[in-house]
Amino acid sequence: MAESGAFTIDADWLQSRLGTPGLSIVDGSWYLPAQGRDARAEYAAAHIPGALFFDHDAVVDPNSQLPHTLPDAATFARHAGSMGISADDTIVVYDGPGMFSAPRVWWMFRVMGVFQVYVLDGGFDRWKAEGRPVTDAPTKVAPNVFHVEFDAARVASLQDMLKIVATGESQVADARPAGRFTGDDPEPRAGVRGGHMPGAKSLPASTLAKDGKLLPPEELRKRFEDAGVDLARPVVTSCGSGITAAVITLALETLGHSANRLYDGSWSEWGGRPDTPVVKGR
Repeated sequence: MAESGAFTIDADWLQSRLGTPGLSIVDGSWYLPAQGRDARAEYAAAHIPGALFFDHDAVVDPNSQLPHTLPDAATFARHAGSMGISADDTIVVYDGPGMFSAPRVWWMFRVMGVFQVYVLDGGFDRWKAEGRPVTDAPTKVAPNVFHVEFDAARVASLQDMLKIVATGESQVADARPAGRFTGDDPEPRAGVRGGHMPGAKSLPASTLAKDGKLLPPEELRKRFEDAGVDLARPVVTSCGSGITAAVITLALETLGHSANRLYDGSWSEWGGRPDTPVVKGR
């Protein structure tokens, strides 16, 4: 597919194919309040020509009280179809900094049965800095039918996590910053306790990329090794609300590790409950 890696593509590859039939470009930007960026406003001001905006706060389970809960297959298909995306397209997802929220969109499309989906290394910030083409023109959309093949085995539920924490049958890799993992720094959501699941390993998403690009495989392997994650065993990824957990998932899949699931409720669910075990410190 592309020169960069199994699931990432570089800016040269994408720029040379802008306007190609069957290529869908998706702006999957999303930001925490502390980042002070408005993803939709930035998209309206400038985006890669032909890009479609993916709203992380809209493409969700409407019945969930948790943020960013994965929607059911029919709901996802409706959103993707309304964006004019086909399950047969080659889909390239980007975000602002490069490896923050785009992998979540990549993971969602894969869970829904699309495998020709990739993340743009370097993100839109680098794309702009390098003087590549941008536009503020609205992308014309021709809605279609998006065919879904949902893979429930790639998603971990609260019940799954309670069993995993009790038995240790799978490893838990936590993508939140180290200070939130230890409980030294507060959670950004009110009413959510600090700390982590018993037995979880800290692997901040920010340590898996440099300058918006996923690290080379040998460096990714070392990050997992240093975090105490055994790549020969199953892994569940988690974070604050299921967004940056997908950065770890992307890294795992890049290394050929397929025995992984993403805990969709993540810390918003686990830390927001009074009855789940929480530990602090390293």
